Amino acid sequence: MSSSKIQFTQPLTADYQSICTPEALAFLEALCERFAAKVPTLLAQREQAQAAFDQGKLPDFDPLTQHIRDGQWTVAPIPQDLQKRHLEITGPVDRKMIINALNADVDVFMADFEDAQSPTWDGIMQGQVNLRDANLGTIELTDAAKGKTYQLNEKPAQLIARVRGLHLPEKHILWNGEPIPGALVDFAFYYFHNVEARGKRGSGVYFYVPKLQHHSEALWWQDVFTFAEDYLQKPRGTIRCTVLIETLPAVFQMHEILHSLKEHIAGLNCGRWDYIFSYIKTLRAHGDRVLPDRQIVTMQQPFLNAYSRLLIRTCHQRGAHAMGGMAALIPSKDSDENAKILEKVKADKELEFSNGHDGTWIAHPGLAPTVRTVAAAYLGDAPHQKHISRADDADITAKDLLEPCSGARTEAGMRTNIRVALQYIAAWLSGKGCVPIYGLMEDAATAEISRTSIWQWIQHGKTLDDGRTVTKALFKQLLDEEAQVVRQEVGDARWQSEFFEQAQQLFYSITTADELTEFLTLPGYEFL
Repeated sequence: MSSSKIQFTQPLTADYQSICTPEALAFLEALCERFAAKVPTLLAQREQAQAAFDQGKLPDFDPLTQHIRDGQWTVAPIPQDLQKRHLEITGPVDRKMIINALNADVDVFMADFEDAQSPTWDGIMQGQVNLRDANLGTIELTDAAKGKTYQLNEKPAQLIARVRGLHLPEKHILWNGEPIPGALVDFAFYYFHNVEARGKRGSGVYFYVPKLQHHSEALWWQDVFTFAEDYLQKPRGTIRCTVLIETLPAVFQMHEILHSLKEHIAGLNCGRWDYIFSYIKTLRAHGDRVLPDRQIVTMQQPFLNAYSRLLIRTCHQRGAHAMGGMAALIPSKDSDENAKILEKVKADKELEFSNGHDGTWIAHPGLAPTVRTVAAAYLGDAPHQKHISRADDADITAKDLLEPCSGARTEAGMRTNIRVALQYIAAWLSGKGCVPIYGLMEDAATAEISRTSIWQWIQHGKTLDDGRTVTKALFKQLLDEEAQVVRQEVGDARWQSEFFEQAQQLFYSITTADELTEFLTLPGYEFL
């Protein structure tokens, strides 16, 4: 099946044809005609900004938009069914995952087409089928091996879909012979097939938007949303989004992003793991701002705590939700170990809610009771805590947001980075984007931090705490050694079936390249 300008490089099953209907393809084509050509321009603007940072410039607030930051304005009122977001769980668009997440003791499930989803053709298309069925309330799954059927509870959580970032193409669907931006594919199919079902329940169509770096990108999304509402003759504000502030440039643009999307935005989110990755990537040429072992880079670090507090202050000034970050820990079956895990989660969420966040993220439903207790202590029955303005805080400056992070670089930290990144890349190449590794539910952000940290240590000739300089040769030695450790851990059968050798080659090539690879998912996508 194809339209006049849209072609598929993969076959369409009957299920996929129910998503790629002539009407849905006409909508996607209309979006492409108006918006696809602007994406390369937006990405080129990112490259221009990065070139300035590489020459020694540091990110800062833009004097040209001071009037927006000083202005008296708020975002459009938040829909009633998006008011309470104390606890959100995230995961890929796998059918069983969707059912279990919507049934969990959470307020929101964020179904992820991005960092928790390997963008295989089947993964993306089946995800659209799954989410359509979830919104219709008909989603179910029978596991014959376990003799178990999964279906939705009477009152499932609110569903929000996260689309792919602007940098990711969808090579399996071409428009005028070129891959369509993955963000447009995810948005078009999800909006088109779910706006009616959600509207009948008095709800809108809700999205998470990732990886923005500048308010010009937010304006692009505003135009996409406005066009989509008009195309299907829906009221303005039917679409509402939450923008992840997960790049370092974006933290200096939060007022501008909210202002650009004020008809359609509901809040901002502290995408902390990608934010750390972006801190490394943006400041890659700045040898005085190289991060230590990633285990040390917690929200207690001054530059991250400043980011959290500034996001809260900005959102609450503008009437938007200020969402906290991810607790990626997985509960343990060992009671003593589990108590330690839950104590870590509790401390993390205490910091977020005491700072003034309106809600937070978890990766596993087993953390929900602990986080619910923390949220209740600060919010009670209130849907949010926008009354916490932080207006009396000292101004958070660019210096605060760029503060170097002290701490050691260790061989143990480097080896952990290698094992985690290798396992995640192998899983991603095998079609899995959300993977439990050493007690944490990992997505692409962890692998990105791991490999860019080592790249930066190599580039700047940084030393470990034992005095050895981090070189390409040292990295190769440790990679070879840790690959054998991982092979023993996972067994030969998994090693062969899950593309570990390809992952090792990809990991080595991008970590030892003289130019930093922007996203490991871009060269990785060539394998899918």
